[in-house]
Amino acid sequence: MSVSEADARIRARIWQAIAQSELELDGIDKQTLESLVQLVSESALLEMDAEMGKTISSENLQSLNEALNDDDEDILWQGRPFLSITLHYKITDERIVISEGLFGKSSENVELIRIQDIAHKQSFGERLINVGDVVVKSHDTSHPTIDLKNVSNPKEVHEILRKAVLKARQKHNFTYREEM
Repeated sequence: MSVSEADARIRARIWQAIAQSELELDGIDKQTLESLVQLVSESALLEMDAEMGKTISSENLQSLNEALNDDDEDILWQGRPFLSITLHYKITDERIVISEGLFGKSSENVELIRIQDIAHKQSFGERLINVGDVVVKSHDTSHPTIDLKNVSNPKEVHEILRKAVLKARQKHNFTYREEM
């Protein structure tokens, strides 16, 4: 279920509860009531996401740079899509790992040096709750495009991934040559 679908279902439940209640709401104008329902819906989504787990990110830029400069494979960021318990993302200083499953697990890996382009996008509703998608295009034939969907703080994830790709290329003396 997407964030917008969950939001629509929660709003419908709120309106249903208001209709079934015996609250006297004649003194409240429709626009104020709609704003209140929207606020309650967004708060419910944020609380559900907080209950399902927290996104782990780098504490600061210095610890990120330290992790990128050593020879061990360090986790730079890990998280999951908003309201998901079966899909997990991990960015290390060598690769992106996408794991899926609750009882059985499957995973995909994309090496950072194979990444060509990174972008992030957010709809208006996603901006309100600070989630969005990070789109990764790579030379990997099995996964040419990877979408890290509905991640918290997509700008931060984009920046962590961008810096990790640049460091991985530098570490392995790897460059791309583009023809114009």
